[in-house]
Amino acid sequence: MLALAFVGFATAATAQENVPVKKHSVSTNSFWSNWYVSAGGAYNATYTSQEFDVTANPFTHKRGTFSGNLALGKWFTPGIGLRTVADFGSLRNVYADNHSAHSTVGFFQVREDVMFNLSNLIYGYKENRIWNVSPFVGFGYIRNFSDDAASFSLNVGIHNNFRLNKRLSLFAELGFMACGDDVIGVGGQSGKNFECRAWDKVASLKLGVTYQISKTCTWEHTPDLAAIMAMNQEQIDAVNEQLAAEQQETERLRVLLAQAEAKEPEVRIVKEVEFIGTSASVFFNTESARIASRKDLVNVKELADYAKANGKTIVVTGFADSRTGAADYNQKLSEKRANTVAKELVKMGVSEDKIIVKAEGGVDAIAPYSYNRRATVKVQ
Repeated sequence: MLALAFVGFATAATAQENVPVKKHSVSTNSFWSNWYVSAGGAYNATYTSQEFDVTANPFTHKRGTFSGNLALGKWFTPGIGLRTVADFGSLRNVYADNHSAHSTVGFFQVREDVMFNLSNLIYGYKENRIWNVSPFVGFGYIRNFSDDAASFSLNVGIHNNFRLNKRLSLFAELGFMACGDDVIGVGGQSGKNFECRAWDKVASLKLGVTYQISKTCTWEHTPDLAAIMAMNQEQIDAVNEQLAAEQQETERLRVLLAQAEAKEPEVRIVKEVEFIGTSASVFFNTESARIASRKDLVNVKELADYAKANGKTIVVTGFADSRTGAADYNQKLSEKRANTVAKELVKMGVSEDKIIVKAEGGVDAIAPYSYNRRATVKVQ
């Protein structure tokens, strides 16, 4: 019996779908995992060190231009990654007043960004999260091809990623770049600068698409061993209690058999009194409406025979474990469990109009908590 019990426990443990995991811990992936490419377009508003008397509105044609961008990146963890970005196109050479014609200059910038996925860092990794927010900071090199000027650049911004499926997503990014004061605004008048115009700066809004190119682009959560051990201990305690109950039942049947052999008439009376108010339990595995052990139906069969012989009504009540699943889900699961046992009673010959089915949803009424995954059968 002990061996069979542990075999049943091992099978149930293997079938568990909700293995406890650590919220902020994942398994390490190989170097070639979690690579992606992205491409998009950008609207840029230029603020140069040479300008004067120009409105600060970023959407005026005196400042705005369009450009493209390509990126190759890798997430080393769900929260930290690197990407190499190439920006190219045109920028405004803003250096005069609002009445002047501000020419455009061709540019190219390559930079390396460090990405911080705040959604995963704060709330834990979630593969199917729709929206991920990732601030970034980067260092790069920008060149003005029109005026043959170049400088190192600093970049900061916020990258928003919107998941479409496992491989494809859209992004919207707000960025800010600062570089040398003679890289974009060249040939302007000095001494009439706006405040904080020491560097040439570009504010940008980027939209585009990202594609995961690695075969592995997700992480596996690290199992919470402490929680699993606690669950295992609960299951072991449940097995021990069930074995003790089986032993008590065996002893009870042995006594009844001895009394029957001695032809003691009071045995029948004791049995009838014993069934009044007595209930039997049928247990289920996590998130299942399938009876875990058919042995539980032995006691149910005795109650069914008694109810048929005496015209009694049987009440079947389903329960679920409140620690697993939401309230609505547990309510439906407890109904399924009660109906499963009711169907077994019908197979045993109990009339359907003599069966009352109830569902109590998720409860935490008895210990260990795995015992709450059951249906009770009671003669009314």
